Amino acid sequence: MPQVDDSPALSLLSAQKMKCQPQLRPRPRPQPHLQKKKMLSLRHFKKHTCTFHTEPKKEKVAGTTPGKDEEEISPPSALPPGLSSRALERKDSGENITFIAKVKAEDLLRKPTIKWFKGKWMDLASKAGKHLQLKETFERHSRIYTFEMQIIKAKENFAGNYRCEVTYKDKFDSCTFDLEVHESTGTTPNIDIRSAFKRSGDGQEDAGELDFSGLLKRREVKPQEEEPEVDVWELLKNANPNEYEKIAFQYGITDLRGMLRRLKRMRRVEKKSAAFAKILDPAYQVDKGGRVRFAVELADPKLELKWYKNGQEIRPSTKYIFEYKGCERILFINNCSMTDDAEYYVTAGDEKCSTELFVREPPIIVTKLLEDTNAYCGERVELECEVSEEDANVKWFKNGEEIIPGPKSRYRIKVEGKKHILIIEGATKADSAEYSVMTTGGQSSARLNVDLKPLKILTPLTDQTVKLGKEICLKCEISENISGKWTKNGLPVQESDRLKIIHKGRIHKLVIANALIEDEGEYIFSPDAYSITLPAKVHVVDPPKIILDGLDADNTVTVIAGNKLRLEIPITGEPPPKVLWSRADKAITEGSGRIRAESYPDSSTLVIDVAERDDSGVYHINLKNEAGEAHASIKVKVVDIPDPPVAPNVTDVGDDWCIMNWEPPVYDGGSPILGYFIERKKKQSSRWMRLNFDLCKETTFEPKKMIEGVAYEVRIFAVNAIGISKPSMPSKPFVPLAVTSPPTLLAVDSVTDTSVTMRWRPPDQIGAAGLDGYVLEYCFEGTEDWIVANKDLIEKTKFTIPGLPTDARIFVRVKAVNAAGASEPKYYSQPILVKQVIESPKIRIPRHLKQTYIRRVGETVNLVIPFQGKPRPELTWKKDGVEIDKNQINIRNSETDTIIFIRKAERSHSGKYDLQVKVEKFVESASIDIQIVDRPGPPQIVKIEDVWGENVALSWVPPRDNGNATITGYTIQKADKKSMEWFTVIEHYHRTNATITELVIGNEYFFRVFAENMCGLSEDATMTKESAVIAKDGKIYKNPVYEDFDFTEAPMFTQPLVNTYAVAGYNATLNCSVRGNPKPKITWMKNKVAIVDDPRYRMFSNQGVCTLEIRKPSPYDGGTYCCKAVNNLGTVEIECKLEVKGGLSFCRLLLQGVPPNIIDAYLRDLQSSNPEE
Repeated sequence: MPQVDDSPALSLLSAQKMKCQPQLRPRPRPQPHLQKKKMLSLRHFKKHTCTFHTEPKKEKVAGTTPGKDEEEISPPSALPPGLSSRALERKDSGENITFIAKVKAEDLLRKPTIKWFKGKWMDLASKAGKHLQLKETFERHSRIYTFEMQIIKAKENFAGNYRCEVTYKDKFDSCTFDLEVHESTGTTPNIDIRSAFKRSGDGQEDAGELDFSGLLKRREVKPQEEEPEVDVWELLKNANPNEYEKIAFQYGITDLRGMLRRLKRMRRVEKKSAAFAKILDPAYQVDKGGRVRFAVELADPKLELKWYKNGQEIRPSTKYIFEYKGCERILFINNCSMTDDAEYYVTAGDEKCSTELFVREPPIIVTKLLEDTNAYCGERVELECEVSEEDANVKWFKNGEEIIPGPKSRYRIKVEGKKHILIIEGATKADSAEYSVMTTGGQSSARLNVDLKPLKILTPLTDQTVKLGKEICLKCEISENISGKWTKNGLPVQESDRLKIIHKGRIHKLVIANALIEDEGEYIFSPDAYSITLPAKVHVVDPPKIILDGLDADNTVTVIAGNKLRLEIPITGEPPPKVLWSRADKAITEGSGRIRAESYPDSSTLVIDVAERDDSGVYHINLKNEAGEAHASIKVKVVDIPDPPVAPNVTDVGDDWCIMNWEPPVYDGGSPILGYFIERKKKQSSRWMRLNFDLCKETTFEPKKMIEGVAYEVRIFAVNAIGISKPSMPSKPFVPLAVTSPPTLLAVDSVTDTSVTMRWRPPDQIGAAGLDGYVLEYCFEGTEDWIVANKDLIEKTKFTIPGLPTDARIFVRVKAVNAAGASEPKYYSQPILVKQVIESPKIRIPRHLKQTYIRRVGETVNLVIPFQGKPRPELTWKKDGVEIDKNQINIRNSETDTIIFIRKAERSHSGKYDLQVKVEKFVESASIDIQIVDRPGPPQIVKIEDVWGENVALSWVPPRDNGNATITGYTIQKADKKSMEWFTVIEHYHRTNATITELVIGNEYFFRVFAENMCGLSEDATMTKESAVIAKDGKIYKNPVYEDFDFTEAPMFTQPLVNTYAVAGYNATLNCSVRGNPKPKITWMKNKVAIVDDPRYRMFSNQGVCTLEIRKPSPYDGGTYCCKAVNNLGTVEIECKLEVKGGLSFCRLLLQGVPPNIIDAYLRDLQSSNPEE
């Protein structure tokens, strides 16, 4: 509905009979920037112009509320019957103007922000006061904000453009409107007919023609005499661009674009002309059919003048007349038509001047006025008028708002020559309004009233009684094809999948499928726009029904023992049925018993307090009312936790595991057993530990991760859907024990013609049960009968199997035995031939004995040299080629090694020791160098060679006894003769002469020298016989003449290479030391071939120590390696042998302390048994 204020302040005609007549003019187009965001639903004003007239003294105005958006405003026909828009205008008091804007806020969380502006930037919030008030309200049920701006006692300076903006976060909307306030003369001025008949020309030939446009404008408030003569050209030049269309329509301009192009050209600044003393005006205006005069004045009358129209020369004719008056040249154009609206210019010599001629059409007047029309809703309405010219521009308005026809508009405009018709298809009450037509020279208005047709009820609604679930159909028929509304008990009926509202022509139906109790009530159909109602009552009958949808398919209810059962059964029926519960033909009454029934309007409840196993059974419920009976049976099942299982049995044990089984419990609690939990504890402990967190579905379980040798007990819990049972009785105590792993490194130690001796290593894993002994078994080749070689367990890892036949082949295995039993057997990989084997002797010199073995005097010498050979070889020791005196050196021989033992070594024990090993005709020899060292003696003589200044030059002779080791240096000490306290001056000095400096002048010194070797300093020192006096007086020192010392030296190896054993897969190094000057170049060779750029070898040289590193050698890398040193003075070479042994097995055996000869025999046997490997 339009916003109409019933207060006196909003009436359009005040008590003082102030006149308010809106000017009917085209609405300006909306500005583009106002159309960018339309996210807020602002019920805004469409941009329009409101014109108000005020009295000069009282300054009172009539206001009106601007129209809303087309989506929100009902047409004027929606006003109460009998009340026209003119009646509403007379309600206003005429003093104030109120503008109302409404904002939809369904999706807004808080109030939006609204601002009122005048012009572009003036915020009216700061101008609120005596003449301007801003208000806002909020309707909670519709969630609409209403904002009002009231202008009190408007004045002429209040006129202008206004704008309303509303914002919320990133949403925005706005609307604009114009307000014009004009003074009112109070009375309508008298029309001066003589002034209306004015001349259209100004001294022209057609002067005297009467102008009827003054009569058409008789409704203007201001007197005609006060209006200045309108020049459209001046209006366009001074107007804003957004007013061009308005001016063009008002003054009948048809080619606005061409006029604006010419206006742009005319705005150019004309240069001062030398040919023309007076040029043409920029533009001329003439009415259609009139006469126009163009005049220029030449500076030289002799110049030739030509006139042009749109570039074509004008020739004299009855229409175009040329006149010459001195220097003035005149062109008359008679009877101007629209084709004469063009650009004209005149040329004089090389110059020209131009102008524009605008031909204005005469105003269009309305020759046949609109007539008031009455119609019924739904009919076609035509409003017709005639104008003075064909193809005239005519605009239609409804209540002052322009009607713009379009594809979606209900309005259609038809033009037939001078006749203009407004067609409204299917008129409604909203079309009741004041309609007006406007031309450039006149206007007309008429009132359209659209009323409803009388309504007749052809078929009324009837009361109905239906059964529950049946269809309800309410039908009525009225005389008109109009819509209506259905209500139930005063509330609107909403259409749904079950409820359908049908409207076909004059018939209205309400169809309800599957009638419910809630559908009972009074239904009323109300036709739209009529006060007639059609009532009907619906009554729904429902027989009793028991609803068991919440139960299982077999209507079983399960309850846990000890819990309370409250079984609520929904029931229906109209009237409410009587309920009876029973069990085994025994009724269950309502009361306070443990088993009782409770009744409610829409359900019945069976209550069992503290359910017991005996409460299980079938319960019956019976319903009865006037419409029928219903019966149902419900099975109640009381469930409990299961009984505990019997004690489990432990059937097998291992080192940290056992296998146990058990029987299911006798009673499962009324619910299937889901699984079992297992717990264990140590026998001496009371703390049980859960072994499985996921249920065990079987009756067998294998506990693991137990401590070997500790006694344990286990127990079981049964689990069903209700819970966990009590624990079973503990099992009998058991102790996890495990047999040992098999013995390792089973090998043949020796073989004779009648026996075989075997060796092995203990098992890698023995366990808590320990190791009681070993059992050695053998069987002859070709049989599977294993014979126990030892009747009793043996603790040693070596055993001889006697009484074997010569040349027989046997297989041997050994087992480790403990309290848990015998381990897996360890087999010898191949059959053993019972026959004495001759093995050539071989001596295995340890690596540290391949170099000179050095010990100090008094230390113990204990050397073990392993060897191999079968049968037992003969050994011979010699020192420096002479038999060893066993009284001084102890020799002990065994089957696999020989030992040299010297309790206290003396220097006489130094020398070369030769070992010879002989097996029958096979002989093997080896040598060992032993060096027993002691501290050296003192130097022989120490002399003072010279004394000068604060310096003393000393020299001495090396000691006779070097302690059987090389002298590594000397220590020099000094002592003042007065105190004889010795102080060390130089340590580890290598030469036999030295200069002592920084002595104190005037003192007298003695010096002594100690010799030093690898054992330390000599016990005594040799002192100078005379002293050295540092004289106080100056003394001329003569520098001694020394010959240059020759430091050059040929290469010489100070530490040789030694033969080396290497383990396959582990890096090996060869080391030696060399000296020489100049520094010798080192070259390594293998088997006389130089090693160059081989990534498997790395060569280092640091301070004379040369190293060759062989990365992860293989047996292929074995051979003779040579180190060659070369400089300018000579060449020297040294060789050694490298033997690469066995791989990982050899390394492990060697680390475990197995002698190399046994390792070789073992690996040789292993290789012969697996030739393919």
